[in-house]
Amino acid sequence: MTRSSLSPALVALAFLLPALGTFCHADEPSATKLLPAVLHDAEGKEVDASTLKGKHIGLYFSAHWCPPCRAFTPSLVKFRDDNAAEGFEIVFVSLDKSQSGKEDYISRMEMKWLSLPGAATKTADALVQQFEISGIPALVILAPDGSVVTSQGREDVMMSPGTALSKWKEKAKNPS
Repeated sequence: MTRSSLSPALVALAFLLPALGTFCHADEPSATKLLPAVLHDAEGKEVDASTLKGKHIGLYFSAHWCPPCRAFTPSLVKFRDDNAAEGFEIVFVSLDKSQSGKEDYISRMEMKWLSLPGAATKTADALVQQFEISGIPALVILAPDGSVVTSQGREDVMMSPGTALSKWKEKAKNPS
């Protein structure tokens, strides 16, 4: 099969596969397969992604320069803090242009969750492509097995913060 006979989507996937390979943890059937092996905590210290095993994960695509992101982030911080003990965690996928912008955003918004190392990285770009993120802020919810529960996590947190996590857990148990 020649490259010209491949669909544009397959060609794009072929270019993404090498970047996505850095996410694999072959022995872990979980959402952590989608993430790099090492994440950073709010202070920038390295944390093994395996700490997320068994949890529902919200991939939060955001940046400090984005006014809608700055408006939504305090609601997400409260939601995460209220639900962290219930097996839910956020991983910040920074689309900031600089590491200092990312660090300032994390500090000002009091984000206590994990993040991908760096800002505006190839890893972040690969996740944007994989989850078809077309605008920010975006919150993609993953089940512990790595399947997508919803790409509308932001709307759920805004409209029904008291029931969003239970809704996601139920949907993960009974995908439709």
